[in-house]
This record gives sequence, C-alpha cells and structure tokens, in this order.
Amino acid sequence: MTDKIEGKAWKFGDDVDTDQIIPAERLVSSNLDHLNDFIFEKVRPGFGPTVKRGDVLVAGKNFGCGSSREHAPLSLMEAGFSVIIAESFARIFYRNSMNIGLLLVEC
Repeated sequence: MTDKIEGKAWKFGDDVDTDQIIPAERLVSSNLDHLNDFIFEKVRPGFGPTVKRGDVLVAGKNFGCGSSREHAPLSLMEAGFSVIIAESFARIFYRNSMNIGLLLVEC
C-alpha cells in the first residue's frame, strides 16, 4: 500500500443507498465486468465512465444503506475508486467492502 492517495475527489451527500450506487436492473447479467459503467446513473447520468483509477469518493452519513447487494462496493472498486471516505457506512455495505478489499475510511 502506498502512503499517498492521489486522484479526483467526488462528493456525495448523506444516505446514499445501494440502488443509487448501482441500479437493480443492471444486475440481471452474469457479466459483472462493466458494472462500473452504470454507477450512479440515475442520480448522475454518465458518471461511471468519468471516474479514473485512484479517484476518491467522499460522502456524508450512512453511505451504502439500503439492500445488502454486494454489487454496490464491487462496482465502485471496478470503477477505480481507491478509497471511499464517509462520515459513516451502513453495516452490510461496510462488511461487503471489507470482504472484497475496498478501502473505507470513516471520517
């Protein structure tokens, strides 16, 4: 792991739920390689392809609330986010992120 994280910071608010991160209708395929193309498409259309490797997502309270789908942290990792920084995380999102190695920081 590096001592320094570099990348663009993307800001989100409180209570970002897993359906905002990756819409349920995008999970019908067994090909999960392109989930990152659809992240936040309902709240920020075209957002997924603008994320670059190493970018940082910064959010408020209760990030990842909603359903327990593990596709939400997986899609963020596939998009290239190096870390998700939030005031707090939903418990299941936190656990799913740790299971796949997505770095979360509560701040």
